[in-house]
Amino acid sequence: MDRLFLDSSVLVSAAYKDDSRVRRLWSLPGAVLVTSTYAIDEARRNLRQAAQSARLDALVLRLVIVESAMQPPGSLPVALPEKDVPILADAIESGATHLLTGDKQHFGPYLGSDVGGLLVLTPSAYLRTRVPDSNPAPA
Repeated sequence: MDRLFLDSSVLVSAAYKDDSRVRRLWSLPGAVLVTSTYAIDEARRNLRQAAQSARLDALVLRLVIVESAMQPPGSLPVALPEKDVPILADAIESGATHLLTGDKQHFGPYLGSDVGGLLVLTPSAYLRTRVPDSNPAPA
C-alpha cells in the first residue's frame, strides 16, 4: 500500500478548481493520503477564494494529518530552502512511501529520486504509474 505525503502545492492544486485532475489521488484504491498541519496552513495561505477554501476543507477531511515537527529530527539527506524543510521532515517522519509535490523549483532536482526513503514525484507522474491512461499521448 502506498502512503502518499501531499505537500502544500498538491493541496492547492486539488482545491483550486472543482475539476482538478489532482483530485484523482483521493479516489485511488490502496493509497493512503497523508499531509501535515504545516502543509495545510501553507495551502490555506495560497487560496484566495471562499470556494477554494471550502474545497480544501472537504479534501482535508479525507487525509491522515500529522502534526508538523517544524524542524527535522536530525539532518535531512538533501539541502532545501527553509520553508520546505518541514515538508520533507514531516513526510519522512510520517512513514510515507512517496512525497508528491508540484514544487519543481525546490524539489525538482529530486523528482524521480529516493530522498530519505521517499520516492519524490509530481502527482501526474505518480498517477501515470497507477492509472496508465491518466495522461494520454496526443493523437
